[in-house]
Amino acid sequence: MTQEEAVKRRLRAVPDGPGVYLFRDHRAQVIYVGKALRLRDRLRSYFTAGYGETARVAELVRKVYDFEFVTTANEVEALVLECNLIKNYRPRFNIRLKDDKNYL
Repeated sequence: MTQEEAVKRRLRAVPDGPGVYLFRDHRAQVIYVGKALRLRDRLRSYFTAGYGETARVAELVRKVYDFEFVTTANEVEALVLECNLIKNYRPRFNIRLKDDKNYL
């Protein structure tokens, strides 16, 4: 099984509620942190043909080796967690929130 197939298989187990997801590269470094109201739909969208319309998104998806997610009770909790994780990991593909600005 290829790594891409393994990622797609793991997508089936992602819950449908709100939360935060972290993409990791082959060295287990966090390269992107995002939030979603519907984790399953959002994560699947990255790996659906035609999604990576921008060069930056296409490059991100090519570098994803693994992912993890954290479910939250609501969107506000996801927003706060996303902000904190971005500040902690400073992922390469996150542009917003790395400069000590935040949503709240």
